[in-house]
Amino acid sequence: MSLINTTIKPFKAQAFHNGKFVEVSDASMKGKWAVVIFMPAAFTFNCPTEVEDAAEHYAEFQKAGAEVYVVTTDTHFSHKVWHETSPAVGKAKFPLVGDPTHQLTRAFDVHIEEAGLALRGTFIINPEGVIKTLEIHDNAIARDVTETLRKLRAAQYVAAHPGEVCPAKWKEGNKTIAPSIDLVGKI
Repeated sequence: MSLINTTIKPFKAQAFHNGKFVEVSDASMKGKWAVVIFMPAAFTFNCPTEVEDAAEHYAEFQKAGAEVYVVTTDTHFSHKVWHETSPAVGKAKFPLVGDPTHQLTRAFDVHIEEAGLALRGTFIINPEGVIKTLEIHDNAIARDVTETLRKLRAAQYVAAHPGEVCPAKWKEGNKTIAPSIDLVGKI
């Protein structure tokens, strides 16, 4: 069963955010758009490159009214040290969420049971807590956060414009499509 258009399950987790330990929950995610980025573990090879990519585009996420959450199966204590020792991860101004109990990796269906780690999963969640996009892939393949930003903007656009859809490669400002029977077979 797909998680698309389902509400995120209740959870509470600890995170390292802007020099402090904070609690993140399903309730704290509601009210604004959320981008949840799962990574296997701290202190790995590809993960810091993805944290840095998200950090370099964080202002764009904020401008779009979204908060970014990076989740690994480590503790929030590990995330503190990871943030302090990795130049790439040190750029992060968003919560680094610990999931040592695997509550989140299982709820979002990205858990690798035999390894106790997460797959690379990216989820865009609307302000009501409903999952609008998801992407899950092999851990050897790092993501490009500009595509996540594009998908966020598309999800926000169709939420604000019922009856319209965003075609392939749609970018903010491009034309959309208003589905109708008259378009069938003409595109």
